[in-house]
This record gives sequence, C-alpha cells and structure tokens, in this order.
Amino acid sequence: MAFENLSDKLNAAFKKLRGKGRLSEADIKEAMREVRLALLEADVNFKVVKDFVKTVSERASGTDVLESLTPAQMVIKIVNEELTALMGSENTKIHMGSKPPTVVMMVGLQGAGKTTNCAKLAGLMRSQQGKRPLLVACDIYRPAAIKQLETVGAQLDIPVFQMGQTDPVAIAKAAISHAKKHGNDIVFLDTAGRLHIDEALMTELKQVKAAVKPDEILLVVDAMTGQDAVSAASAFDEALGIDGIVLTKTDGDARGGAALSVKAVTGKPIKFIGTGEKLDQLEAFHPDRMASRILGMGDVLTLIEKAEQAFDEKRAEELAEKLQQNKFTLADYYDQLLQLRSMGGLDQIAGMLPGVNAKALQGATVDEGALQRTEAIILSMTPYERDNPSCLGSSRKKRIARGSGVEVVDINRLLKQFDMMQAMAKQMSGKGMKAMKRGKKGGMFGGLEGLFG
Repeated sequence: MAFENLSDKLNAAFKKLRGKGRLSEADIKEAMREVRLALLEADVNFKVVKDFVKTVSERASGTDVLESLTPAQMVIKIVNEELTALMGSENTKIHMGSKPPTVVMMVGLQGAGKTTNCAKLAGLMRSQQGKRPLLVACDIYRPAAIKQLETVGAQLDIPVFQMGQTDPVAIAKAAISHAKKHGNDIVFLDTAGRLHIDEALMTELKQVKAAVKPDEILLVVDAMTGQDAVSAASAFDEALGIDGIVLTKTDGDARGGAALSVKAVTGKPIKFIGTGEKLDQLEAFHPDRMASRILGMGDVLTLIEKAEQAFDEKRAEELAEKLQQNKFTLADYYDQLLQLRSMGGLDQIAGMLPGVNAKALQGATVDEGALQRTEAIILSMTPYERDNPSCLGSSRKKRIARGSGVEVVDINRLLKQFDMMQAMAKQMSGKGMKAMKRGKKGGMFGGLEGLFG
C-alpha cells in the first residue's frame, strides 16, 4: 500500500502515547513532532504538514483530551478526523449530465496510466451503475494509444470509437453523436498526454473542452510521483478547471504524499484510486476509509463491498443455509476459493481487517497451482465423496490421486484445509449467520460486518 511506511511510523508514535496513561503537553508535543516527520518523509506538501500538525496539536492539547481516561485514544481519534478532512471528508461521485450521454474527459501526463484507467472507470460505471459506456480514442500522437484502448476495451467488452490519427476535436464530437445513436449513456474521452506539461497540450485540451463541454474532467495522476503529482494537478486545474482526480498505482512502493496533499493544495477531490494492474482494480475513494487504513484501523466497509461484488447473492443464501445445517461440502470449499481469488491479493484483503498485519502477507495471492490441484482432486471424486469426505479411506485416496495426477499427501493436505474451513464456518455461524440472514451478500465473508462492527 502507498501509505505503508507512513502507517508504520504513525502507529509507532501512537504506541508510545498508549504506554503513558495520562498525557502531558510535552507528550503531545513529542508525538506531533514524530507525526510531522512521518508526513514529511511521506512526501506530503510542507505547508499541508504544517497546517495539519498545528490543527491536531491545538485539538489534542485541550483539557478534554489531557484529562481523559483514555487520552491516547482521543489523540488518535483527532488524527483520524483531521486526516479524513485533509483528504476531502467524503466520497465525491462523477457528475452525471442532465441528458445522456454524460461526457467524461480524461486528462493527464504520459505514463500515469490514463488509457488503462479510462477503461477501468468505464468498467466500474457499467458494473456498479448499470451504465453503457463508450471509450473514445482522442490520443492521436502516441503510436500505440489507439491499439491499447481497443485492447483493454475488448478485454472488458466495452466498445471503442476511433477515427485514426485525425483531429481530436472532430473525433470527440463524432463520438458523442455516435453514442447518442447507439444508446451509450456515458462517454470517456482518452485524450493525449505528454511527458511534461506544455502549451500545445493545454491548447488542444482546451479546444476539446470548448467543443464538447464535458460534464466531468478527471485528471489521472501517478501516486508514485509524489509532489510532482500535486504540481501536475495544480497546472491542469489552472488551465482546464478539473473536477476531480484519479490516483493510480496506490499499490506500489509510493510514499502516499500525493493523496494527502492534492485536495488541500488544489481543492479538487480524489474520486477514484487504482489499487492494482488488473482491469477491475479501481475503486471509489473514501477519505474516511483511507484514514482508517493509514492508522491501522482496517476498512471493513470496503471489504464487505468487494465481497458483495464477488459473491452471487443467491449462491450466498444457499451457502448460508448449508453452513447452518453443517452441510458445507468440498465443492462449496472450492467455490469459495475461486471467489476469494476474484477479490484480489490476500495482502489487500488483510489490509482492510483491523489489527491484521498486511505487511506479513505482502504479495500473497491465491496460488494458481494449488487451485488447479484442488480442482483436479475434487473433480476426481464422486459426488458422494465430495459431500462426505469422511468416507475417504486409503483405497479411495489412491484412486483419486491417480485420477488427478497428485500424491496422496496432497489429498490429505486438502482435507486438513477443508476441516479448518469447516471449523471457521462453525465459529461464524453465530454473528456471521445473523448478518447473512438479514440479507447481507458475501458468502463466507457476508458476516464480516457483524464480526467487526
């Protein structure tokens, strides 16, 4: 995560506070010095850091904090609230036009991931809001730009409008006419980028804006570039009047300063963040949830949303009934592994759970080889054996091993994992089942809100 080092340093500072019981003004001052250094090392804008620390210090030095029975928790609560305010307080959505199609103009420097995230955002609008998006290739300069947009569009089954390397203004106008005729209710213009900001680029973008009057102008910036991302945001906003920001590559080894600085410096909100390279790894940006992640408090709401997207509601209800009746089978177990894989890396999931060390699972994913072996083993069983794994004696295991191309030890390992999953399911059958029965989707993960709420 982009904020990993910042998170570690802040939690180290707060750990010292927790160990002191009652706090003095000197304790607050020392903690704020460490917070200030942590933010500066994270490449947060100097003025933003100065104002942030001043505000937190003033609030934390009040008598209601110093005389509290849990002053350290009060300080952390204040930091959480101020971090949330710094990043914009609440999620800001795309402004939809009064008449379709809504036109979203995507702008940014070359290399920020504009073309890929244009497609990601179109896919997100289709899956979450039922939109019928159209991608438009307005970058006529970068040789592979049109082909790249067509490739990612094809992967998501989203149509792409292109007219080759002609006038970008003419392409944009023609694309909107095309969208009206073919029922596309949201249009994403993938405009040209440059390695750096120049007058020719801004002139072209202004011409496109004047011609099509977009409902939304989103700037794509790379979280890895730190303060350069904030500078780019300021320049584009001054020239075009952007409406929001898509912050990409937040899963990389970035210091996170861009996310904490850009709203304060430009006044424009981060609306979406890219959390990985896959085309479904883009999510709405929630400042309060990000602040909780930074402070190690987890982000259960986002985890539940991911689970709801990954798991089918009808299948989740069927699974809930099976778990209640203790009829969870090996076929169900394999199905859960596949759905867990669709939610992303295990390190990303762990980072959303309060108190879980995501760093310990850095880069962890569901092993494809292990999944293939699991599938082969389960498919080599008879339906009776899948439903009644306790019947698997030595001779049955040898037959299954021959049929699936594995060793008996692999089958024993799978059965042990299955037993552990069953035990976990029984533990979840209280709070977790109540959450499922209230209509929460999410299969094995549907009870998370009940477990951590």
